[in-house]
Amino acid sequence: MSIEVVIEEKLLSAFCPVHLDVINESHQHNVAPGSESHFKVIIVSKSFEGERLIKRHRAVNATLAEELSEHIHALALHTYTEKEWLEYYADNTPLSPKCLGGGKKEQRI
Repeated sequence: MSIEVVIEEKLLSAFCPVHLDVINESHQHNVAPGSESHFKVIIVSKSFEGERLIKRHRAVNATLAEELSEHIHALALHTYTEKEWLEYYADNTPLSPKCLGGGKKEQRI
């Protein structure tokens, strides 16, 4: 089973999200073709109601602890309540920062 599918299944089970995107962004980084090491997760869940951002991220990280320790190099988290999602992001997917590591580092003059 792919890492992307494992992430999706674990998050669906743990948070019962009303919206979930698991996006493999590995191809944007200096890794071998077909790698599963860099992901963006956009998750909207009622379980985030009343929780600060750090607690939301810690909950997702705890759910994916095994994958983070063994497979995932980078995980961009976008965690929202239903209200936040509808007010701010329903029509716009948040962007991840550009990778400057490895062979793709920008030249500075």
